[in-house]
Amino acid sequence: MAALLALLAATAFAFGNVLQQKGTLEAPASGDDPHFLAQILKRPVWLAGGALQVSGWVLQAAALDRGSLVVVQSLCAMSLVIALPVGARLTNQQVDRRVVLGAVAMIAGIVLFLSVGQPQKGVAHPSAAAWWSACISAGVIVVVLARVGRRHAGAVRALYFGAAAGVGFALQASVTKEFMSIFGGGLNAIVHSWTTYALVASAVVGFVLQQSALKTGVLAPAMASSNAVTLFGSVIFGVTIFEEKLSNGSTRLAPALVGLAVALVGVVLLAGTKPPQVAQPLPSTKRSRPPGPQSTPST
Repeated sequence: MAALLALLAATAFAFGNVLQQKGTLEAPASGDDPHFLAQILKRPVWLAGGALQVSGWVLQAAALDRGSLVVVQSLCAMSLVIALPVGARLTNQQVDRRVVLGAVAMIAGIVLFLSVGQPQKGVAHPSAAAWWSACISAGVIVVVLARVGRRHAGAVRALYFGAAAGVGFALQASVTKEFMSIFGGGLNAIVHSWTTYALVASAVVGFVLQQSALKTGVLAPAMASSNAVTLFGSVIFGVTIFEEKLSNGSTRLAPALVGLAVALVGVVLLAGTKPPQVAQPLPSTKRSRPPGPQSTPST
């Protein structure tokens, strides 16, 4: 059930990302302009994408409540493969041989990683020290990546902002897993739990950075870096925070890590996707002057 919910979440995330990118590209302000977020919030296509993203989070939360963080996040990373053909139709993304090869490598790597590694659930309630370490580390990495990303443009900017968003999303998924354990305690438990505020903070940070990455217009690098870092970060958080184990035998661990490496190679290939083609405006024709006497310079 957790795997099915994770795949449904990946589908919702994929369609949501494409629709939100369409909305961000229609906004006249740049990603650095404070008016940018206000403009996209007024666009129906972006709001539709946002509704799908929320649906994806609900499905992801339900999957995390039932399964391993590593397994769920690995399957959610498949949203990139689903998003590319949709983006080819809606935002003119380029799907060439490199994209197909990257998608195949990503799918094969994740299948190998999950089937051989067989990640297992760990502790239900991690220690406070583990959470503090994870939150501080994630915050520092996000700030560094965002600052570097602001110095670049195009696909490179999308990669850095997407990677920063991925760190936020990995932390968000980890906190969501803890949050689901107190969700049934009612409103009082939710209001007085630190997970509620950590969840909101990580979600907002990831959201803002992801929209800035999508604003570059290049879907593959934005989603590839975000998904890769989310997957890699979730594996680290799953092992360090929740003490999840990838495999019980050393002979199975090596092939599992190879599968993870193949998946990341696929993401790198997808990150090199060409920018979308933009229709060039037709050359303007000057209006011919009406026939009449030619002016002569005065003497």
